[in-house]
Amino acid sequence: MKFLDEAKIYLRSGHGGPGCVSFRREKYVEFGGPDGGNGGKGGDVVFEVVDTLNTLIDFRYQQHFRARPGENGKGANRTGAHGADCIVKIPVGTQILDENKETVLADFTQAGERQLFLKGGDGGFGNAHYKSATNQAPRKSTPGWPGQEMAVWLRLKLIADAGLVGLPNAGKSTFLAACSNAKPKIADYPFTTLHPNLGVIKAGEQEIVIADIPGLIEGAHEGHGLGDRFLGHIERTNVILHLIDCTQDDVAEAYSTIRNELKEYGHYLDKKEEIIVLNKVDALGDELAEEQAKVLRAVVDKPVYKISAVSGEGISEVVYALDKAIKKVKTSALPQDEEFAP
Repeated sequence: MKFLDEAKIYLRSGHGGPGCVSFRREKYVEFGGPDGGNGGKGGDVVFEVVDTLNTLIDFRYQQHFRARPGENGKGANRTGAHGADCIVKIPVGTQILDENKETVLADFTQAGERQLFLKGGDGGFGNAHYKSATNQAPRKSTPGWPGQEMAVWLRLKLIADAGLVGLPNAGKSTFLAACSNAKPKIADYPFTTLHPNLGVIKAGEQEIVIADIPGLIEGAHEGHGLGDRFLGHIERTNVILHLIDCTQDDVAEAYSTIRNELKEYGHYLDKKEEIIVLNKVDALGDELAEEQAKVLRAVVDKPVYKISAVSGEGISEVVYALDKAIKKVKTSALPQDEEFAP
């Protein structure tokens, strides 16, 4: 299944059905009076979140969603049937934006959520509605109210426990493949990964969902290399796993480049808990790899883990550190009891 994280769609709720002009006609009843029924209500446009989808690719092949109109009113005081609703099914983590992509109209983060987005038009009144003591045979009816119409953008932001970031060719996809059942494309050239991947990692009895986004370059927060769209996928993560290729000449500069992009992008990405990992240590050997780690520790003042995603060296240690960091973030995010709150 191809991954698509942005799509434009067109929505229209149903028009209300028109009312009916009708009079009762029955043998021996000379003045039966008006009996025209009201029109039916138009169908609504409803968004429903399902956990069986993880991409917006279906919206590339269907962009128009229309609810059914209400039926006409009928004689014998029969109201027209309501139009069927249009249910638009979307994956967890989808945002609805206006046509200019500036305003977030809705944000769905839980499976099973439903939201009425466009209301169908009300049905028109039949002539029975206008009957009164002074007008006992009205010939007036009204058309149904029109439905609503709107073009919106859907934007998918993955729901994951951790986000995997780094420069192109840092070994992120290799790491994901080594510690999960995910099978991302792996090759020895930059930008092998062109769309985000999700993998599930086992840490003892716990499962960690990790999002691998394509490599970031300088200026990613401004949209260079589609970086702003990729960074959006780690907005909802609890922890950032920062992979750095230790074979680079300046690992400190590589680290600073990514950190600057996270800061410039905003949304508190630079404030998230971070785990720093030097990858490809098998290519340098223990002594040179340790020298690179020392250079990085002097800059970040944090623990630096050394791994080889190809051989599996050090991966289990990183996975358990990741699990510990996620638990720490989730615990600190829990609401405190007012009685014990400081």
